[in-house]
Amino acid sequence: MGLLSKRALSIQQFQSNIRIFSCPICKQQMNMSDEGKMACLSNHTFDVAKQGYLYMLNRPVQSMYGKELFESRHAVIHAGIYDAVQKAIAGEITEERPVILDTGCGEGSHLHRICKQLDGAVGIGIDIAKEGIVAAAKFYGGELWCVGDLANSPYNEKSFHAILNILSPANYEEFKRLLKRGGKVIKVVPQENYLMELRKQAFADSEKESYTNAETVERFKASFSHVEVKRITYTVPLEAHLVPKLLEMTPMGWHIDDKESIHLQDITIDLDILIGME
Repeated sequence: MGLLSKRALSIQQFQSNIRIFSCPICKQQMNMSDEGKMACLSNHTFDVAKQGYLYMLNRPVQSMYGKELFESRHAVIHAGIYDAVQKAIAGEITEERPVILDTGCGEGSHLHRICKQLDGAVGIGIDIAKEGIVAAAKFYGGELWCVGDLANSPYNEKSFHAILNILSPANYEEFKRLLKRGGKVIKVVPQENYLMELRKQAFADSEKESYTNAETVERFKASFSHVEVKRITYTVPLEAHLVPKLLEMTPMGWHIDDKESIHLQDITIDLDILIGME
């Protein structure tokens, strides 16, 4: 017997984890057929694409993020620049065989690399940008990928041991609905020196040269009963071929007219890891 296709493997994974999913239209429990059709009792249906992901939006969405951004992000993360951040996040997830949701997962690199560090982890990524999920399904077959909207998410309550929110907008009320008792929301936000080498070259003497996350941190603290804040800071070499990819993947780079003038030999990662529990 030949190897199963990527789609067939994804169908099996969705079937094994079908208890997590609910219909984003009517909120009923879902079932997954062997042919790759996920359906609820009211027959709202969603098909596993040939690439192995599920499209679970019930309305068209125009994303500002394109294929080039996600491929650039994959290259930068794959180079290991965020390895220490991913290791720190994995260290916060202590359950056996944890079920992890990455919200705003993009092309999936953070979730995949975190799950690799945890025995038996089930990783599920959701993003409203289809191009990101297409890339995630292309790069990584071990996790489950969904195009969906957190404002109307396709998951049952109390389904996840950990919810990740890495440099992405948050929906705290939905996170709390989805979190298992004793679970953690792990949000990553920039600290003042994040990508400071880029900031200094591109935005010298302007308000964009500095950054504060105080408002975001305070909102997070107000949303959870127990909160820890852990800062992680380091500087790593940046290979020349990654500079244009870094500019492509970060919103800072979108506002630079003369990208060829940016020369970076090192880059500083300076982030707050916010850990929230009910």
